[in-house]
Amino acid sequence: MLARVGPVKLRLQVMSAQTGAMGPGKAAVLEAIQTHGSISGAGRALRMSYKRCWALVDEMNRCWRAPLVTAVRGGPTQGALLTEEGARVLAAFRALEHHLAAATRDDPAYAILVDNLRETPLPAATA
Repeated sequence: MLARVGPVKLRLQVMSAQTGAMGPGKAAVLEAIQTHGSISGAGRALRMSYKRCWALVDEMNRCWRAPLVTAVRGGPTQGALLTEEGARVLAAFRALEHHLAAATRDDPAYAILVDNLRETPLPAATA
């Protein structure tokens, strides 16, 4: 989820070197895994291929000191689960998004942007 403050969209991204360790899309994947209990279920819910969803999980697991998602194999409970660290990172990320949006609302720079923004752009110039 992108934090939206009026017309301003805020996109928080946590980086590990040049790799995105967490952002709105990866947070949505973690939430979908929490809800659906599997990577394939998360992918279906997000209209994302299993391969893409799995690649995002793999990338997150490689960026953090401890894995954020673990696989549960076999039996009636097979699927994927957020680890304790995964739940903590997700909660911290969402909290930071919320704080960033709240701080933006009160910043004078925000008022300058909003006060000078057109409601709709001018039409493009034709050649």
